[in-house]
Amino acid sequence: MLNGNNLAATIDKLGVVKAQLAELKQQENDLKQALIELGVGAYEGTFFRATVSESERATLDMDAVREKLSPQFIAAHTNVTQVTTVRVVSRNGRQG
Repeated sequence: MLNGNNLAATIDKLGVVKAQLAELKQQENDLKQALIELGVGAYEGTFFRATVSESERATLDMDAVREKLSPQFIAAHTNVTQVTTVRVVSRNGRQG
């Protein structure tokens, strides 16, 4: 179990890690975009190979589906699972 000091340190460390992940995700997106701009093809690095390809993706318009189907049909075909969520945001100085 975490005590007060460990709890604060754990929360702050999680916040720092999430900020680092966000920065890394932005770097990833920027690097991907640079490769996309080269066009479709395979490109060699020293340690890795990158392949840029194009494809089609089909997605289901859930708003349109909900308009066409009854709430009872949707409820009968909806799977519900228990999830646990941890949300970390920077403090604003206010308690609570």
